[in-house]
Amino acid sequence: MTKRIMIVKKEKCNPESCGGYLCIRVSPSNRMGKDAIVKSADGKVEVNEEVITDGDRIAANKCPFNALEMVNLPEELDKEPIHRYGKNGFALYNLPTPMFGKVVGIIGRNGIGKSTAVKILAGVLKPNLGRTDKESYEASYKELIDYFKGSEAQIFFEKKNKQKIKIAYKPQQVDLIPKNFCGSVKELLTKVDEKKKLSEIAKTLELTKILDHDLKNISGGELQRVAIAATVLKKANIYFFDEPTSYLDIKQRLKISKFIREMADENTAVIVIEHDLIILDYMTDFIHLMYGKATAFGVVSSIKTTKAGINVYLSGYLKEENVRFRANEIKFLKKAPIKKRSSSELVKWNEFEHSIGSFKLGVKEGKIYHEETVGVLGENGIGKTTFVKLLAGEIDSSNKIEKLKVAYKPQYLVSDDEQVTSILKRAIEKYGSLLIDPLRLKDLLLQKSSELSGGELQRVMIAKCLAEDSDIMLMDEPSAYLDVEERLIISKVIKDVVKQTERAVLIVDHDLLFLDYLSDQLVVFDGEPAVQGFVNGPFEMEDGMNVFLKDLKLTFRRDEENNRPRANKLNSRLDREQKSKEKFYYV
Repeated sequence: MTKRIMIVKKEKCNPESCGGYLCIRVSPSNRMGKDAIVKSADGKVEVNEEVITDGDRIAANKCPFNALEMVNLPEELDKEPIHRYGKNGFALYNLPTPMFGKVVGIIGRNGIGKSTAVKILAGVLKPNLGRTDKESYEASYKELIDYFKGSEAQIFFEKKNKQKIKIAYKPQQVDLIPKNFCGSVKELLTKVDEKKKLSEIAKTLELTKILDHDLKNISGGELQRVAIAATVLKKANIYFFDEPTSYLDIKQRLKISKFIREMADENTAVIVIEHDLIILDYMTDFIHLMYGKATAFGVVSSIKTTKAGINVYLSGYLKEENVRFRANEIKFLKKAPIKKRSSSELVKWNEFEHSIGSFKLGVKEGKIYHEETVGVLGENGIGKTTFVKLLAGEIDSSNKIEKLKVAYKPQYLVSDDEQVTSILKRAIEKYGSLLIDPLRLKDLLLQKSSELSGGELQRVMIAKCLAEDSDIMLMDEPSAYLDVEERLIISKVIKDVVKQTERAVLIVDHDLLFLDYLSDQLVVFDGEPAVQGFVNGPFEMEDGMNVFLKDLKLTFRRDEENNRPRANKLNSRLDREQKSKEKFYYV
């Protein structure tokens, strides 16, 4: 018998505007006299899942506001969920397993329950074992130990019950820190410093120069490193990091990865949620995949070695669970692409310099052709956004592009009360099948931009940029807030738009795998952050990556199964061999 649940998205349920409970009226089960879909006390609808049949999918499909979603669950889910957000809410099945001496990663789509799983393990959220009949029900440790009997999670909850486990948790939304704490960086870190290692950790995480700065006046990358410092300064034996590399440039990501990796020892376990696959691979020993249906249900897979787990994720098929969670396998190119360049030059710029205050940007001569996707790499504070704004005409300069129409997606997204339908008017009219469908924007159209999550707003603004009447599109950090799946979908959408419209796109980002999957050419920045930056390129992909990685003293190999780029361990045989051949990216 097929197990199914029906999700009710209360915020979308609008009985007055559908002629009065349309779903209740058309439900086949209701027509047979059963109370399958009924009015709830709050005036919305609720579903009795033990009564509904597959025929009630009609009621879900008829809802004009997509407030109902019927989902068939995988057959192997023979237990109730570990947690459910109220009756007809999101359901989470199983939990990740902390391992002492190891860093365990979690990978999966947004809205699949990754943060919920970590919050339960961290004790921030008390699980209810799916018992939504009792309001605010919280499972006891005895119930949790029985629920996970025979698994590693049983041992975890037994230790937690005996208070043998102390937890430190870095949440995902570091931008909320200044709203919850007033004062300087040093004041915050002093308050949480249980290890009395503030000076040492501040030096390691490069926070020494900003210790006296007010939290309200530091950048996103600085906030992220402050949040990591605040977490590791606590005395704990299990550390949780929810997206520790967002806002960080590639150099910082590698440093943080090494730092987190070195935290795990025989007395310490680390769990990390991360969307950058190269960093996840570099940082972790094992991973859990999470699959299911975003905003409906999520399932935590059995634990796998990092290499095997990421490859399974890219394949889209979990053999042990017999679950296909993506239609297509994702593969990368074994050799650097040699793209047949359009003979039509789109834009050319001469060598020039530009100053903003004490910061100087030196730009070498370069050109971009039609139908070209150009990735932009470099540290934070090195002038990447300034260069993009110069090209977009946002910064006054005699060297800005005068004759081109430029569509620009900024790094920092601003939301307001404008409806998504209005923002995406041109995209809806001209690029429905190319943008609206693959970017899953249909359900967002009636919402205001201020009501969207970070990932939803990012997808909307990418679609807006791609749909604008322009010659060239400039995107600053389009992968921010997006999960791995969304980043790969966005890559394909951008390539399709570039090909169909014969425009070009320039993309600034810190996710090397994302840029590897997407780019034809690379622009590489070097210099000294906040002092001076130099723009080099565009280069062919292989040349550009070699320039960039040589500066990082890092080499990459290709996975033999799907050719994805993987960082070599420093001074490993492959690392030494590739450096001797000056082959930092493709072998």
